Amino acid sequence: MPERDGYIPGVPAWVDTSQADPEAAAEFYGGLFGWEVENVLPAEAPGKYFIARINGGDVGAVGSQQEGRPQQPSWNTYVWVESADEVASKVKDAGGSVVVEPFEVMDLGRMAMFADPEGAVFSVWQAKKHRGAGIVNEHGSVNFNDLNTRDVEGAKSFYGSVFGWETLELGGGFEMWTLPGYGDHLERDNPGMREGMAEMGAPKSFEDVVASLNPIPDDQPDTPPHWGVTFAVDDADAIAEQAEALGGRVLAPPFDAPWVRMTVLADPQGATFVASKFVPENRDLGA
Repeated sequence: MPERDGYIPGVPAWVDTSQADPEAAAEFYGGLFGWEVENVLPAEAPGKYFIARINGGDVGAVGSQQEGRPQQPSWNTYVWVESADEVASKVKDAGGSVVVEPFEVMDLGRMAMFADPEGAVFSVWQAKKHRGAGIVNEHGSVNFNDLNTRDVEGAKSFYGSVFGWETLELGGGFEMWTLPGYGDHLERDNPGMREGMAEMGAPKSFEDVVASLNPIPDDQPDTPPHWGVTFAVDDADAIAEQAEALGGRVLAPPFDAPWVRMTVLADPQGATFVASKFVPENRDLGA
């Protein structure tokens, strides 16, 4: 897939993880996914921000925890927007809250951090020089951004009001967030994309998918609503073994699901994420 240069409003465009020891986290993910990392903050800065790259293309970042923001190590989702300030108003009107007011990030862009009505935290990115992830859907890069929620209908109302998202049912209780018209944008950049999806048996409107919508099971009462990240991998079983060897934990051993084989992992500092291998032969598992 060609390297991306920007996104359209309403599409998740960047991920980073906030860590107490960003150097150690960068070493873990570099060993796990083969990332090349570079601290892009000045030497005198109070924290560090390691941009992660694959073959020269940006895939995400590992940064220091910042005062006033959630301190539990986690992966953070950024949605591309035209105006962070306008989205802040929409979030408030829809029942969400502002965690961090919109602010400038040097000459790179303008961002803000919000929480939906259930408390799931996400960010928005109003781009200037930084154009989001250049590499996606390849080994070691972002494959999906995932909302885990207890109030599916409430989430549909909130994110529909803020970003214009709709949902696509895949069967077996699986749903995806869609942004009408996103497939047109992808088709322009990658002609033949729609035809390829149809040949694989993808459901109608799958080309408009921008994220996943996952109900939190009743048997997980301690799991808070949150946004998570799924990374594409060539071998979910091998990645699970490698994560343990590097000091991480396997929270859910590799298992088969519709279209994928996946595993749920935690890095040594506790940030959780999913690693997923695309397996077209599994497409009917949820039926």
